[in-house]
Amino acid sequence: MTRGTAMRFGSLFAGIGGFDLGLERSGMQCAWQVEIDPWCRQVLARHWPDVPRYEDVRDVGAGNLEWVDVIAGGFPCQDISSAGKREGIRGKRSGLWTEFARIIRELRPRFVIVENVAALLVRGMGTVLGDLAASGYDAEWQMLPAAAFGAPHIRQRVFIVAYPQSSRNQRERIRLADSQIKTLSEINGTKPHGCRQNVAYTPSELWRKQKTRDGRKVSTRGGTQSRQHNHWDIEPNVGRVADGIPHQVDRLRGLGNAVVPQVAEWLGRRILEADHGP
Repeated sequence: MTRGTAMRFGSLFAGIGGFDLGLERSGMQCAWQVEIDPWCRQVLARHWPDVPRYEDVRDVGAGNLEWVDVIAGGFPCQDISSAGKREGIRGKRSGLWTEFARIIRELRPRFVIVENVAALLVRGMGTVLGDLAASGYDAEWQMLPAAAFGAPHIRQRVFIVAYPQSSRNQRERIRLADSQIKTLSEINGTKPHGCRQNVAYTPSELWRKQKTRDGRKVSTRGGTQSRQHNHWDIEPNVGRVADGIPHQVDRLRGLGNAVVPQVAEWLGRRILEADHGP
């Protein structure tokens, strides 16, 4: 990429475009999207009307996808999540990681961003890192909670950033594990879109704080239970039993699967910093 030219990214398992929105806010440009869900594709078409879209990751690759600097995506978590059957990364849905890895090998982008639930660390992380290494990529990763970006819920997610093994200088500059989230407000003197406050914790520090919290107090009065929260919710409250929401099932599934744009924006800025560094 030449200086003055926007870094271009491709979005796999795009969903409703959380990754795409965040990376665009960081200064990148979306080149293409791949998403199989019809309702999600309608959302993408509304917000990215001029971006080429494809339905199935199994049907795309070097033959029909334009080369991009970055490939980003959160592959399905259903077989990895503790809420599912825990079949792991070889399950029918989470096993689509193999298609993600194939597309990386075919297009050879300069950077790769992979997202999944925290349980990936015990149900597939070795496979992901092994496939990246076999494809010629080094990687670093970090647990990035939405709470560290101003959200009123924890939403722990694993993010992996990979780059060709020859790019040793890039590995030395990204350093996700050592990065402080507060640098979001310091980059170019701007604040990430939608971030409520500046947070001075590193992701690992915030995780330790959550593990040592007092927890949830439950009291029973007059036959009813009242919950007193003295910590953030694990996941956002999106009104799963609310009536009168148009396309309720589709909307809730889309929100539940979406990457938090503020996190994607921060990762995009870290990559751009490394790419333009000394």
